[in-house]
Amino acid sequence: MSEPSKVVAGVARALKPNGRFVAEFGGHGNVAAIISAMTAAALAHRGDATLAKPWYFPTPDAYAKLLQDHGFVVEKMTHFGRPTPLPTDMRGWLNVFRQSFFDQFGDKKETVLDEVVSSLEPSLLRPDGVWIADYVRLLFVARLSHVDTTTVTDP
Repeated sequence: MSEPSKVVAGVARALKPNGRFVAEFGGHGNVAAIISAMTAAALAHRGDATLAKPWYFPTPDAYAKLLQDHGFVVEKMTHFGRPTPLPTDMRGWLNVFRQSFFDQFGDKKETVLDEVVSSLEPSLLRPDGVWIADYVRLLFVARLSHVDTTTVTDP
């Protein structure tokens, strides 16, 4: 989600007054170790480090304010870690979710990928050989207050 204000404004327009908006997605700190490893690799190989984090992972305070700015009353906001075993390995996860990051390195792509995986082993590879993604989630329940949502605009 690259334009969260537009998403929240759209939800506000779609709901009736007092309607509930319940969601869970990546929160601040989500895949932080993975992002850090990719950023370090980009800097070491003169790549574009911004490609390591294309996602929006807000803090609870930032997202609560965004909701409130669009007429929502936040009833619940929870920010929590959810370390998740991967069904493949870290290389598989990176190939699925960050292929475009590694593509920038051309013929050094596999070398950079190997370096990122190696740097993540101490923190995300369990002794039993299972890789863990360092997911952090943001879960909230918000209710649209009694406002005229036709006046809600995208900043």
